[in-house]
Amino acid sequence: MSCPICGKPATPEYRPFCSRRCADVDLGRWLTEGYRIPADSEDEAEDATENDSPPKAH
Repeated sequence: MSCPICGKPATPEYRPFCSRRCADVDLGRWLTEGYRIPADSEDEAEDATENDSPPKAH
């Protein structure tokens, strides 16, 4: 298995990374929202959220 950050062979201590540096780079990308799932649009995301909520009681 190779390191997803730099491509070097992974080490057991930091698997799936090769070093602490690459593990920290990956963590930094998660914390700064470098990894994202693209959405089609905000309107579609809001519509999906509204459709998932239970009906309001009258």
